[in-house]
Parts: sequence; C-alpha cells; structure tokens
Amino acid sequence: MSGPEKMSGVLSPVVTPFNADLSADAGRLVRQCRWLLSQNCGLAIFGTNSEANSLSAEEKIDLLDALVDAGLDTGRMMPGTGACAIPDTVRLTSHAVKLGCGGVLMLPPFYYKGVSDEGLFRGYSEVIQRVGDSNLKVYLYHFPQVSQVPISLDLIERLLKEYPDTVVGIKDSSGDWSNMEAMLKRFPGFAMFPGNETVLLKSMQNGGAGCISATANINPGAIAALAANWQSPDAQAMQDKMNDLRQMMQQFPMIPALKAAIAHYSGDTDWEYVRPPLVELTLEQKTEMLAELDKRGFAMPGLAEAQAV
Repeated sequence: MSGPEKMSGVLSPVVTPFNADLSADAGRLVRQCRWLLSQNCGLAIFGTNSEANSLSAEEKIDLLDALVDAGLDTGRMMPGTGACAIPDTVRLTSHAVKLGCGGVLMLPPFYYKGVSDEGLFRGYSEVIQRVGDSNLKVYLYHFPQVSQVPISLDLIERLLKEYPDTVVGIKDSSGDWSNMEAMLKRFPGFAMFPGNETVLLKSMQNGGAGCISATANINPGAIAALAANWQSPDAQAMQDKMNDLRQMMQQFPMIPALKAAIAHYSGDTDWEYVRPPLVELTLEQKTEMLAELDKRGFAMPGLAEAQAV
C-alpha cells in the first residue's frame, strides 16, 4: 500500500474548546490533544463530539495548523473532513493530506436524504479524484442516526474495488453489531472502528482495528489499554468496567457532559462552553454526573498538569 499505513488503536473525537465569545481556543485544544496522545490515544479531531458541524472550514484549517505548529504527531491524526459541499470536503481533505495526517474521517454529503448508492459513490469519487494524492487515506463515517445517510456494504465494496489503496477503513457509529460484523467478514483487512467502546473487545476478537469513541475524551488510557491487551485474561473485566462508565455518561447530553468532566478534572471551567444549539449541563446534571464519577473512583491522571498554561 502506498502512503501512510492504516491507522489502528483508539482515537478520540476530540471535544473542541471555546472561549466565552464562542471562538475556538487553539491553545486549550493543543494541550488536550497532547494529553490524549500521552494516554496512547489518537486524535479524530473534527468528529461529531468535536462539534465539527458547528465549525467553519476556515476554523478547522486554523485549528489543524495549530496542532501541527505545536509539533503534535500528524500520523496519529484522523481529522473529520466530510461536508455537504464537495469543494469544502476537498479543501479540508487536501490540507490534511498536505500536513501528513494519517487519514481523514469522511461523512457522506448529508443534507439530501434518500440518495442512492450511485450518488454517494460519485460524491466520494469526486473528492478522491480532486484531491489526487496517493497519500490520501479515507475512513468512511457511517452514522445513520445523525446523518440520515447510511453507507451500505455494497457502496463500500464498490469504493474498495475502485480505490483499494485510498478507501481503507470506516467508523461505524450505527450501534448495530450485526452491521459491523458483516463488514469484518465481507471485507477482511478493512479497518473497522466501532463508534462505541462497549463493543471494543468483541470487535478486536473479530479483526477490528480499534475504536473511535466519545468517552475516549475522558477515559482514553483505559480504552487504549483494552485495545492493546484484548487477548489478556482480564480483558472482559476491563470491558465491563468501561461499559459501566459509558452507560452512566450516556444518561447526560454527551458533548456537554464530556466538557463538564474535563472542566472539573482540569480545574478549568472555561471547558464547559459549547456552541449553540448545544447548551451546557444544568447545575443539577453536573452535580449528579460528578457524584457518579466520584462513586466509581474516576480520575483523569495528568490532565490538570497538561492543561496548566
């Protein structure tokens, strides 16, 4: 295979920090990404939990440049570049490839619903052709609950046939294990990342590549440890502990909850800012979540030091 090797392991769809005026805070993002890398967790910046579709293309480019200027490893980065407009996707993708990112995570054009596989194939093909770089590695992003534009197995097969060295993997956030299992069986060697760590062990046992999960923002070390040690005797116990934390966090609006946890454990309340239409947790929600975390003896080791200016 030409260009970068396929990515694997655990990646975090890194939450994007904002200032009080809702501008993106590059400094905080750099520090958070550096901490995640120290926990053996890659960087799926501009994912769903990054509030990516609340960021402009220019903001994404500026933030990506800031990470690179700070010396962070671009080989561990899989920025989300999929947009409704092909020129925006091409622009973001080309920039990521130029900077040496290990791959890009690409939503299908998602505004129009009920589109055909032919239309989606043309969309992905147009981007790949316009970028025109053998270093491009595309990881498809299947999240039908949010995008309402599913990526079918037949579409994957066609893309793999046409672009075998470019379309190399997928993030499946459908929550449908049968769909993930079908991918693993039908496309051996295709890097499949579940969008939820609750199926990480099962996925690794069936040839999965790792996972890209919301709670990797706050629990990266434990999730990465399971991905690396899935054959160990205590793997199921590790999975059960992660599942408990995930299920608790899912009781709250996920993005505000992740930011509230980071704010608490870093001692930096500015992490709580989210862009509309999202809103921060209520005081009652935050109090309940932190009590549940305390009950579990939860910690984010090294975060406060990493976030200190």
